[in-house]
Amino acid sequence: MRFTLIKNVKQDKAMKPLLNSLLVFIFLYIIFDIFVKSHTMGLTSSQVNTTLFGNADEFLDPMNKSVFLEFVHMQIFFLMMLLLTLSAVFIRLLHQKRSTLLVMNLLMIFGLLCPVSLMVSYFYAPEFTTIYLFAFFTWHIVGFYMTLASFWELNIAK
Repeated sequence: MRFTLIKNVKQDKAMKPLLNSLLVFIFLYIIFDIFVKSHTMGLTSSQVNTTLFGNADEFLDPMNKSVFLEFVHMQIFFLMMLLLTLSAVFIRLLHQKRSTLLVMNLLMIFGLLCPVSLMVSYFYAPEFTTIYLFAFFTWHIVGFYMTLASFWELNIAK
């Protein structure tokens, strides 16, 4: 996180390519996360419910509790790393914009709501899968915006 200490990141010959690479990897992670979730959990409420709780008519077993807890644990770790890194880059490059605080708070709130609502859905109320999906898509959209805005600010903006 050396980029947080450099005065002008855009002019630093060593940090600019590193930040560009980091932003490309974050962008790819967000895209591939959607594909992975579509194949593992599903991207509709009925698909997520079938994955979590099974379907007797189709002879699909519910997700094992230990598998679910391991899945959520990994998701929390990856979310934490991604959201904190992306936020650090976004703040560093766009700290003068008025909307920076709002965008970052949206990312953090919906990023945290995603695994929490999935846990509540699994253990208490299956209706929370809709909230999980809303939070999932919202943090991905905000993450796309933050990645693209950071990339724009680093390379194109004057």
